[in-house]
Amino acid sequence: MFNHRFDQNAENSVVFHWFLLSFSGGAINAGGFLATGRFVSHVTGFATLFGVDITNHEIAAALGILSVPVFFLLGAFIAGLLIDVPMYKGNKPHFDWVMGLSSACLLFAAGGGEFLHFGTFGESIGLQESYVLLILLCMACGLQNAAITSSSGRSVRTTHLTGLTTDLGLGLARIFAFNLKDNQLNSELRANYLRMGSIASFILGSGVGAVIFINFGYKGFILPGLISLYAAWHGKKAKRVAHDLSTF
Repeated sequence: MFNHRFDQNAENSVVFHWFLLSFSGGAINAGGFLATGRFVSHVTGFATLFGVDITNHEIAAALGILSVPVFFLLGAFIAGLLIDVPMYKGNKPHFDWVMGLSSACLLFAAGGGEFLHFGTFGESIGLQESYVLLILLCMACGLQNAAITSSSGRSVRTTHLTGLTTDLGLGLARIFAFNLKDNQLNSELRANYLRMGSIASFILGSGVGAVIFINFGYKGFILPGLISLYAAWHGKKAKRVAHDLSTF
């Protein structure tokens, strides 16, 4: 899960794990939206809400909503300290710690929601009531996304689709530039397959997650929490430095 490049011929088990984490990212995003009316696995929506609040002269709300994606950044920063920094120094990266923290955020979100700290699931709640839930989900996504980004040579994203969709469009165009016998063609076809699979997995996770959250409320965050815990177990097995980051 944590020691292959996106453009390499990864084993089926590695591909499955990448798709599994994309599935988890879709489920988290669906749960965040159904619980709070806001998407949580990417930063774009918060920037848009900030602009809307500023336009409506709701300065306090604007500053509050702008602070939420800082925790996505914080999650990525923590992941960098625990993964990239050790890699640069030739030491073992702590993928297990990062994914363990992501799991803890999600399980805490499930527990906190069940004890009514975040309001009734699905009801229209303000930023003040949903703030802790939002920062937990954003941090979990930042941790996960950074872990997979580092381990895949900065080629895989599992919590949002914008970059993958862009890469897929470029990849489909590149196919026409390669000779049928060109090794680059096979590499690009493989990469496009993985991109399409990641996008489909995210969408599937969103759909399955929506059904689970509608029926079980905040307890639905247990599913991506367990997936992150499973990823942490795999991270513990990643004993060797995954990449020489000086080449990027």
